[in-house]
Amino acid sequence: MVELVLVRGDITEQAVDAVVNAANSSLLGGGGVDGAIHRKGGPAILAACRELRASRYGKGLPTGQAVATTGGNLPARWVIHTVGPVWSTRDDRSELLASCYRESLRVADELGARTVAFPAISTGIYGWPIDNGARIAIDTVRATDSAVEEVRFVLFSQDAYDAFAAVV
Repeated sequence: MVELVLVRGDITEQAVDAVVNAANSSLLGGGGVDGAIHRKGGPAILAACRELRASRYGKGLPTGQAVATTGGNLPARWVIHTVGPVWSTRDDRSELLASCYRESLRVADELGARTVAFPAISTGIYGWPIDNGARIAIDTVRATDSAVEEVRFVLFSQDAYDAFAAVV
């Protein structure tokens, strides 16, 4: 069974096998976690993302899917990029959010990663309510069959940390 660890901090500083990037579909960097990972990871991550766009994801990575690149200058060996859904009050997009976690763990297994750090996917600029996002994240990781030994949720704010702690 996977060990769940909560950390309040910066995902770009995590010494794990893989960090998960809450990417936008372009894979070319952006704000929030995505921008921080690209800035700290350096140009190797962007170059790898450009190669992915050229070879397989010309129209962008679909929401709920995941793909890996080098970790560049990060302490992590790999970055697993996943595109979270934007919160909607009209459509239940919970399955897409759960898919981000499942697909990221699937990619981690393909890489042979044993430790993976996740941010709170979609809970920033995409507007997903943190309490609901925490429940989906933790429930999905617990229910996913994976060889990953440790999943570390790296939460930037105290509110996010508290929301995850209430579910664990």
